[in-house]
Amino acid sequence: MRSFDRGPLDLRPLTITPGVSRHAEGSAEVRMGHTWVRVTCSVEERVPPHLLGKASGWVTAEYGMLPRSTHTRSAREAAKGKQSGRTQEIQRLIGRALRASVDLSQLGARTFTLDCDVIEADGGTRCASITAAYVALAQAARNLHARKVISTVPRMVPVAAISVGIVKGTVVTDLDYEEDSAAEVDMNLVATGEGKLVEVQGTAEKGAFARAELDALVDAGLAGVARLIEAQTRALAG
Repeated sequence: MRSFDRGPLDLRPLTITPGVSRHAEGSAEVRMGHTWVRVTCSVEERVPPHLLGKASGWVTAEYGMLPRSTHTRSAREAAKGKQSGRTQEIQRLIGRALRASVDLSQLGARTFTLDCDVIEADGGTRCASITAAYVALAQAARNLHARKVISTVPRMVPVAAISVGIVKGTVVTDLDYEEDSAAEVDMNLVATGEGKLVEVQGTAEKGAFARAELDALVDAGLAGVARLIEAQTRALAG
């Protein structure tokens, strides 16, 4: 029996709440089961050096887990003096996913920074971060347009991410921590509302897996992303 009495391809209970910060240009919280992530989008009137004079904006991300987001306390990475390799990899993933969703040429010479903070973790935190970050980014773009900072709302394609895996020989969607730690295959899939893949991160944890299983995992992931994007659309329309 899966958590929340789910079937193999069902998502955990999902809520997406936009506008959770009074100060940020855009913000959102996502709860997927017991995983809870808060994202703010901050806009600065500058771009990285490699984009100077190129008529393009930039979207980047930072990611962190609060010290007691898991069952034991983890020290803040700032206190250690450097970020872990995992944190850096996740930040790059979130940034790539969000840059795939927006026409950077319509942002102006601005940097949109998505700060993703994990409040509670029970598997799928990077996926939840991407899903919330799109809502925060879309809200920030709309707010800038409403304030006449930009002349038009940039073209955006929804993007979301979901974990899939093979647990006890069965393809399952939206793994919690217990399932993730026991999975024979673990995969994170990022895709757009057009059904196009942005990134697929898959690993055989025990042995190897077949091409047919890979296809089944991708199909399950795309179906899960479609449901997340429906929830994003409802949240932004509310």
